[in-house]
Amino acid sequence: MPTITEAYVDSLAPNAGAIKNGRDLVKKNSFPVLNESPDGTLLFGECKGSGKEPYRCSVDFANEANPVFRCSCPSRQFPCKHALGLLYARAMGNPFTQAEVPQDIADKRDKAEKREEKKKDAAESVGNAPAAKRKVNKNALVKKFASQLEGLRLLEKLVLQLVQSGLGSVDKKTVQMIEDQAKQLGNHYIPGVQAKLRELVHTMQTEGDRESIHSQAMEQLLYLHSLAKKGVSYLEKRMDDPELPMETDSSLEEQLGHAWQLAELREYGRVQPDAELLQLSFLSYADAARGEFVDAGWWADLGDGTIRSTRHLRPFRAARALKEEDTVRAVIRTEELFVYPGEFNARVRWEAATQRDAALDDLAKVKKAAASSYADVVKQVKNIIKNPLADKTPAMLVAYRSIDKTADGLCLRDAQGKLLPVSDLTSNGRATSSLIALLDEKDLKDQAALVMFSHRLDDNRLSVQLMSIVTDSRIIRLLY
Repeated sequence: MPTITEAYVDSLAPNAGAIKNGRDLVKKNSFPVLNESPDGTLLFGECKGSGKEPYRCSVDFANEANPVFRCSCPSRQFPCKHALGLLYARAMGNPFTQAEVPQDIADKRDKAEKREEKKKDAAESVGNAPAAKRKVNKNALVKKFASQLEGLRLLEKLVLQLVQSGLGSVDKKTVQMIEDQAKQLGNHYIPGVQAKLRELVHTMQTEGDRESIHSQAMEQLLYLHSLAKKGVSYLEKRMDDPELPMETDSSLEEQLGHAWQLAELREYGRVQPDAELLQLSFLSYADAARGEFVDAGWWADLGDGTIRSTRHLRPFRAARALKEEDTVRAVIRTEELFVYPGEFNARVRWEAATQRDAALDDLAKVKKAAASSYADVVKQVKNIIKNPLADKTPAMLVAYRSIDKTADGLCLRDAQGKLLPVSDLTSNGRATSSLIALLDEKDLKDQAALVMFSHRLDDNRLSVQLMSIVTDSRIIRLLY
């Protein structure tokens, strides 16, 4: 069983309301019975409910990386507040009495073990033979590619029309036409492209400085033009040979709208074994253009210092039914880390994981991985962002000798005296520069920082937003 802390239980809760409700059950002494199995792998008990009979809830840690929650309540929330309350009771130090595993849970454990044995036997029977290649329905794929190509060519015409007429001539009627085109793309199996076109509509509908809005719109048009061009070239090749493997050297498939399945990532060898990750920064925001909430995290791979990202999407319409991600302070350990195709800050995902408290040695590993030369960092970032389809706000871990205030504002200074200007990105709506004044003097010297780069087209200037600071003893989260 993992060390059960309140932070650990918070991480399991589907939303903030479930956290509050679970904690309230403990505060109201709603658990007359609190038990644990002799081997410590099962917590179970009874919780007072609205009816005569109490709810019987349990949390099974037979597989520590994938705990099983059970409850007799009718709630569709998972885990329910009663199972969470059981864990909060343990985290808050309430006494648990040792008791034998209930027969119904023992039976369910036996069934689960038999299922796992069958899976294991099936895997052993295959041995080391290569996995069978998935069958391809060529006719269906060709039809899909043809529809996608038609959609991309419609997009090419639209972008050309907007560029030729000029953004200054765009009025409400034109914006409505673009929005109608975005809806039409929904029939062409390219949801990623459709979402990007909706972002352009959202930008053009924004009130404010027109020059700034037009500059942002031009970037989006450049992206759409490049995506259409590369997408057409890629899909034409796949139409000629439907059995060609999907693109995994870039995020082109995802940008077109493909939702990678874990089985596909495994098939393409996008699995990293025995990974340990430490979250350095976290941000939740609403993406109005896509109609979804985004829970984004940036993590340091403790194996090699690579900065990974996670992105949990919750459509507005289904947000209440989906688990909200939150800040994670523990080290995540997973036997299999699935790595999505991408050029930088590759997105990752895992099915099951255990947690342990972050140690000073983990912070030392992160600091050691920080880039020390800003000249090399800037060169690397420029090579990244010159790709029209690349993320224009890459996150990197950099070391700094000091954080200084200059005539032009705050900046990071490396050991060679080179400077990185510090500013706040308008795209994420979070300001962190003002928080620097609240830090101790020792935090401003000889530490490491996770930063997000941004590039201004008007003056060709690179700057960074401070996301977090990593010291020898703690992580100071500025963007969260």
